[in-house]
Amino acid sequence: MQRLTAPQSESQQRRVAGALRAAGVGPGERVAMLLPRRVEAISAILGALRSGVIPVVLNPALLPHERDLLLADAECSLVVAGDEGLDRLLAGEPVSDLADAPLGRPMQYTSGTTGRPKGVWTGVLSESDARLLVEEERDAWGFCGEDVNLVCSPLHHSAPIRFASGTLLAGGDVVLLDRFDPVSFADAVRATAPTTAFMVPTHLQRVLTSPAGVPDLASFRVLAHAGAPCPEPLKRAAIDAFPAGAVWEFYGSTEGQFTVCSSAEWEARPGTVGRARPGRALSTDADGVIWCDVPPRWRWSYWRDPERTAAAWRGSAFTVGDIGRLDDDGYLFLDGRRDDLIISGGVNVYPLEVEAAIVRYTGVEDVAVFPVDDAEWGQRVCAAVVGPSVDLAALREWLRGEVAPFKVPKQLFSVADLPRTSTGKVRRSSLAEDLGIPSSRD
Repeated sequence: MQRLTAPQSESQQRRVAGALRAAGVGPGERVAMLLPRRVEAISAILGALRSGVIPVVLNPALLPHERDLLLADAECSLVVAGDEGLDRLLAGEPVSDLADAPLGRPMQYTSGTTGRPKGVWTGVLSESDARLLVEEERDAWGFCGEDVNLVCSPLHHSAPIRFASGTLLAGGDVVLLDRFDPVSFADAVRATAPTTAFMVPTHLQRVLTSPAGVPDLASFRVLAHAGAPCPEPLKRAAIDAFPAGAVWEFYGSTEGQFTVCSSAEWEARPGTVGRARPGRALSTDADGVIWCDVPPRWRWSYWRDPERTAAAWRGSAFTVGDIGRLDDDGYLFLDGRRDDLIISGGVNVYPLEVEAAIVRYTGVEDVAVFPVDDAEWGQRVCAAVVGPSVDLAALREWLRGEVAPFKVPKQLFSVADLPRTSTGKVRRSSLAEDLGIPSSRD
């Protein structure tokens, strides 16, 4: 595990700001960051943001053609990749002054339902709006100088960046697991007594069912989870395992945050993801699509995609296409995720992207990628393949060279044809049932 204090990070951020200035990168410009799993990566992101430079944070596990597609779209002034690139930033001389707060949010890519990646762009904020964003996060989660934030997720995800950054800006420490597994988690809990952590349900499932047992979790004041639906038995087990009131859920996306939900609120209304965060208002339209009204400082656009941006906004409210309902007290219940989106281990997988790769394989006549409920992953990625001559094991091995590992289906099934609706669309949501594939959901 790795540990970073706020003073250490502040020094690193100043060096990063100095390195960016020396490289001629100015406010409003973009820097691509494909960073290793090192705690200094948070300092790199913060150092850029507090200089007005927007980091485009990408998954370092992307294959070259996946990465190059995003780099070409973002048109970055600089690419920082791997240990060598990060070390160059951290060696910046002379150091540079920093704004009091991050002057923006990282630009991150989300594919939505189309499978074509789109960047979420907020631009550069005024210093007053930047301070308000930091205060909102601090008010929501109580970040303080005594906090120790345990980072379990990869640092290219928005939630771990937000929690780690908020902790460092409040004067606390960040502890990063070299890799997540129940034993490493337990060792870190015993050694560092973390007060906060963000997890996806898969993390919770692994920790709470580990053969090695569950460590003493008494140090936690906040365990926040999101990223995928949390099954009710798992949620109740987490509430029982962590200190009273420590388990919180939130509903959000790369585009923005919608709700927060305490343990008490969830227990009073099982299944809810909470009410609108302060300064926001939720509504649903006639089709059940969820809209979130936000202050101007939370506005965003899809990078160089005005049509998609216009479709996502209705006045001062935006949607990511999820379906839900609000009860009389304003508590939100999700009825469905974005069409076709698979959330496996808290990571979004877009079927159209994986299908586009599979159909390039010799002998594949048709394919549908679909989710199956899974006790460990929440959902596991599966694919039904039409093509009598296709060797599924060979196809799966070939696919490892075409898409990132987390996108490779865990199971491939050979089928004579795909079930379709009367209009010819594949019944993706019912494929598992139609094909008789059992769920492993507890």
